Amino acid sequence: MLRFVLFFLACLSLPFTAVQAHETSTDGLQLASVNAAVAYANSEELVYGKNAERPVPIASVTKLMTALVVMESGQSLNEYLEFQERHIPAPANAYTRIRIGSELKRGDMLRIALMSSENFAAYTLARHYPGGYDAFVAAMNTRARELGMKNTTFVDPTGLSVENTSTASDLVKLVVAANQYPEISEYSTTRYFTARFRQPRYRLPFGNTNALVHRKSWGVDISKTGYLSEAGRCLVMLLEFEGKQLVTVLLDSLGTRSPMGDAGRIRRWLSTGSSGSVAAAARDYARQKNQAYSTTESSASAH
Repeated sequence: MLRFVLFFLACLSLPFTAVQAHETSTDGLQLASVNAAVAYANSEELVYGKNAERPVPIASVTKLMTALVVMESGQSLNEYLEFQERHIPAPANAYTRIRIGSELKRGDMLRIALMSSENFAAYTLARHYPGGYDAFVAAMNTRARELGMKNTTFVDPTGLSVENTSTASDLVKLVVAANQYPEISEYSTTRYFTARFRQPRYRLPFGNTNALVHRKSWGVDISKTGYLSEAGRCLVMLLEFEGKQLVTVLLDSLGTRSPMGDAGRIRRWLSTGSSGSVAAAARDYARQKNQAYSTTESSASAH
């Protein structure tokens, strides 16, 4: 936790002019998410930012970087990989229905990691990376630096660790990079999937954790949800909007449906200028979280 606090404070001093330029000009948009960023995929400039430069835990949104590293490794998606017992304890609850010793194709592992946020699948992908688990995490951080994600750090491939931190504006860059791979788009927006394991042979059904992928009118091209108690409810998406690809990053919301509500408010705001409204409970939650960040900063500065 100390590492996260120190990282958080160090990153607060790093500027991002595009966010600063828009942070003060879009106060009319009301979002439940404590931190957010909106941008068109073909532009480096945000059209909206809310605490977009604040480094925060990102939970399973981490798996988008996991997917990018897997795809860029060039490893076969048709190769069967074994689910091995964890060599290190999981940072948080890591319940899974998958049996240790069973095997699944790499591509199917990646699919259930993205669409259903299967943590054991993400962990296993890292274990089978050239050089092993530690090399995979190192590759995640190297790729983040190459993409200009200066306020981002990874310590595990699942997002179960609170020390996986990033900013809303950094995650826009990650989504744009992931968009280069049709497999990430397909896997992350798969609605339902039955994984077929071998040794032993069995099947498990999986569903997408983002209800919006089930609605064709949304045109979701990339999706990833995330949740930890420290991170709140998170959602990042790339979607088709008025003939363009729009990236939305929503971090730290109170309820399971709050990020989806925010996504709708963003689309209406871009179309009509309507500011929208959020529930009082969500506003109270945001105030408490913002106060907690300020307290953490002040406490750390005192030491």
